[in-house]
Amino acid sequence: MLNAKATCDGACHGGAHEQPQFERATEALSAEHRVIETVLDALEKLVEAGESSAPADWRKALDFLRNFADKCHHLKEENLFFPALEEHGIPREGGPIGMMLAEHSEGRGYVRAMAAALEAVDREVLTRVAAAYIRLLRQHIAKEDEVLFQMADSVLSAEEQQRLLRDFEEHELKEIGVGFHKKYLRIARELT
Repeated sequence: MLNAKATCDGACHGGAHEQPQFERATEALSAEHRVIETVLDALEKLVEAGESSAPADWRKALDFLRNFADKCHHLKEENLFFPALEEHGIPREGGPIGMMLAEHSEGRGYVRAMAAALEAVDREVLTRVAAAYIRLLRQHIAKEDEVLFQMADSVLSAEEQQRLLRDFEEHELKEIGVGFHKKYLRIARELT
């Protein structure tokens, strides 16, 4: 059972009063990965249920993937974290950042295809695309947690990590708004 509050409060900003202190930006991003993985687990169950799965659960999962996984998490990586790594010589083109960006784009395509299949009531396409998305995102998260975040921790100073954490919070408040994380943590709990 997901304890999203314990898993994500430090990564899931929404007000400084809710945020435990992380020492590194990579810890915050990794904590968000754990929440995303719980929704991937729920998505797997929807795939397994096939025709008997509830369209409302699919809509909740897609809402979470569009907004929490992509608009919040991936955009923090793309707009803040990856540029900080590039400043330290980790390449975008032909390097790990380029691969992560390509996978973000591929994942967005899968989410759009799932939404279209759900709208068209095409369960066969929906479950096939969802299974491909789950595989992609699980592999993507493993690469970030096990490779890219380790690289980041070796090149980013403690001050840079703290600055990124502040930038993450500012991004969320400016781009997404107060209460965003509570809403999506609730959705993650409802799906598990």
